[in-house]
Amino acid sequence: MLAGIRPAEDEARHIHEVAERILSRVESSGKATAMMVGSVARGTWIHGDRDLDIFLLFDPSLPREELEIQGLSLAREIAHAESGRFREKYAEHPYINASIDGLDVDLVPCYQVESAACIQSAVDRTPFHTRYIRERISPFVDDVLLLKQFAKAGGIYGSDQMTEGFAGYLCELLVLHYGGFLPLLEAASHWRPGVLIDPEGHRSRDFSEPLVVVDPVDPGRNVSASVSLTRMCEFIELARGYLEHPSREFFFPPPCPVLSLDEAADHLARRETFLYAITLQTPPYIEDIVVPQLRKSLDALQALLDRHGFLVNRADCEMHEEQSMLLFELLVDELPAVRRHTGPPVWNRVNAGKFTAKYLDADERGFFTGPFIDEGVYVVEIRRPYTRAIDLLRSDQVLQVALGKHVKQSMERSLQVFRGIECYQEEFAPFISGFLQKTSPMMRIERSRRDHAAK
Repeated sequence: MLAGIRPAEDEARHIHEVAERILSRVESSGKATAMMVGSVARGTWIHGDRDLDIFLLFDPSLPREELEIQGLSLAREIAHAESGRFREKYAEHPYINASIDGLDVDLVPCYQVESAACIQSAVDRTPFHTRYIRERISPFVDDVLLLKQFAKAGGIYGSDQMTEGFAGYLCELLVLHYGGFLPLLEAASHWRPGVLIDPEGHRSRDFSEPLVVVDPVDPGRNVSASVSLTRMCEFIELARGYLEHPSREFFFPPPCPVLSLDEAADHLARRETFLYAITLQTPPYIEDIVVPQLRKSLDALQALLDRHGFLVNRADCEMHEEQSMLLFELLVDELPAVRRHTGPPVWNRVNAGKFTAKYLDADERGFFTGPFIDEGVYVVEIRRPYTRAIDLLRSDQVLQVALGKHVKQSMERSLQVFRGIECYQEEFAPFISGFLQKTSPMMRIERSRRDHAAK
């Protein structure tokens, strides 16, 4: 199993050669100290990973503005010398992302502080993570590789906003805490929301997330804050499944089939639901900024649809480099022109008076019937402003709900609405396929296992 997970010798040699070359360039500049961080530095990266993180450590007395100016200048200089292909990206502060000899390299300026208690920005903490893990991980490297591949195969690896899963550092801490891959799975099979793991016993505050792993270098930080309840439960399910029926498929699962246009149309026809998609140009910011705004916009638009009577069964979003999509499955997309609106009880004299006065004139208000009394309360039957979901989603109402700031700006320029099989676009085919065939990772593995057994 591990043979397919460990980096090959030539793969490891290549990534370390590139790293040493970049580290040497930083040190020879005399402007900063260089440090390799992340899984490569800790020896816990898996076969196929092409990410390399190099931190440029500056004197902590340097003003923040100067750190950005000097740090970016040095990072650009190195990236240009190495490849000429790079771009500026933004997290808490800007950094350079470059493609160098087939590797995805982040060149990140930070402060060289004495301890994690002295950090001036979030990235200052990362070198302490690397040192902490490197000092302890040697006996458990293979266990970490197994866990990372296990989580990646299950679709729950990564702390990014879209995945909401298990970061590499979190995987390392969990293996250290439980003493190996299998002991972790055994413990996780009994997890429930509220798990608290504090490796150094120094937690300085309470946390509300379903899984809490206190950062051993920062008592006020939950390393697993990104892990959603859904991802935590998927990990519990996968742990139970593997312990009951261990197999290679938990590390190298069958791919989720991507539906063709005709297959997607068939799924929709059999479901007898109504699919709607909103696409927009992806705002030019990093995923950690855009995805929360997409999710906020998704929730706001789902609430808008529900308020108007178009009940949403499920909704999800996807961010690509050029385009993003908000996808909704409705249980109904056309409604009668009349809508029942219930008012106050008759005995609430003040509010009853206001209600009847408001709806007294049928011609002016555009309603059909009422006000009348039904089971002690006033009722009026009024005209719906939108009887078709497509009309609502193409109206100015969409831009008046609580959208994410950058998403709204992009929608004002590039919003498009699609209905039914029109939602199927090649770029989003895997996303739409997963949406229409939604299942937990464990259930997908179990079905594959049964299919193989049947054969």
